[in-house]
Amino acid sequence: MIYLDNAATTHKKSDSVYLAVYRELTNAANPGRSGHKLSIAASEHIYQTREALSRLFKTENTENFILTPNATFSLNLAISCTAEKNSDIITTSMEHNSVMRPLMQLESCNINIVRGNSYGEISPSDIERSITQNTSLIVINHASNVNGTLQKAEEISKIARKHGIPLLLDASQTAGIVEIKAEDFDMIAFPGHKALYGPQGTGGLYIKPGLRLKDFLTGGTGSNSKELKNPDFLPDKFESGTLNTPGFSGLKAGIEFILSEGITAIKQYEDFLTDRLTDALSNIKNAEVYSLSDTSKTSSCVAFGLKNYDSDTVSNILDERYNIAVRGGYHCAYGAHKTIGSEKNGAVRASVSYFNTKKDIDKLINAVNRIANESR
Repeated sequence: MIYLDNAATTHKKSDSVYLAVYRELTNAANPGRSGHKLSIAASEHIYQTREALSRLFKTENTENFILTPNATFSLNLAISCTAEKNSDIITTSMEHNSVMRPLMQLESCNINIVRGNSYGEISPSDIERSITQNTSLIVINHASNVNGTLQKAEEISKIARKHGIPLLLDASQTAGIVEIKAEDFDMIAFPGHKALYGPQGTGGLYIKPGLRLKDFLTGGTGSNSKELKNPDFLPDKFESGTLNTPGFSGLKAGIEFILSEGITAIKQYEDFLTDRLTDALSNIKNAEVYSLSDTSKTSSCVAFGLKNYDSDTVSNILDERYNIAVRGGYHCAYGAHKTIGSEKNGAVRASVSYFNTKKDIDKLINAVNRIANESR
């Protein structure tokens, strides 16, 4: 199968990831819960994962990385523990439901949704104009999971800091593809199973030093066991319960693979593939491309539609007839589709990884061309 659904989960991983998971599954004990050799080794492997994350996000604040099951967990944690009652919260029309649904549960808060242009680009000045004296949080994605549009996240973060408002960055589509400096943001949520090439069931949340968040999940941490109150220091404060040691060992291996290849090299190669796809789709009659043609402004996915076809139908044809895996529909982000004009039929999303080839892209282009010709 030609796998082009990497924005959901990267399919192919480095061999080192599989080996790391296997080694941990066959040797792991509970990290931080005992004093014997196997438990100490597991704790060391967890710490090494934090060190790898520190290198990736260019910070020395290793303990400020909270290990979580996925980005959705991280976003829920950050939102529920930061948002103040009866306050204003700013977000955008391009957000995933893992942001929008937690926000909508904050019944006492006023959620201000800043709308993007026809490609979903958010103006930083629109964010600033939306700030009130009562704003307690700003939440934005770094890149859309629908069409890949990159936001001016660093510029928006500077605006937030100027006004003394914490900013939460959803880096689900950019961690591992785009350079991100932890010091530029207050909080960064990220999954392990996408462009970090780790296993499913892994993710994280970076919390800048000095930012105080309320308790979220309490229980056993292996530290301060005599106390009935949860530890108030990171990372233990937000890591109650046994961590996924095999998964995070695999995540460490995935991050080390990225660091060895270089994020710049990975982005350049994936830009080459997405640029080739975008150009070809733009020249197919009855096709509409919802992604920007300038790959410096996008992550590694392309959203498109075919006239007279529902996006799920196109996705199913590609799967069943051509053995190509893409994703159709609304991608858990209907607001983004309303923004870019694909709300009627959804969009087909093709998302590449460092392991895809030019041949993969050309086969997709030929298949889409054939389907488009059938619709005339």
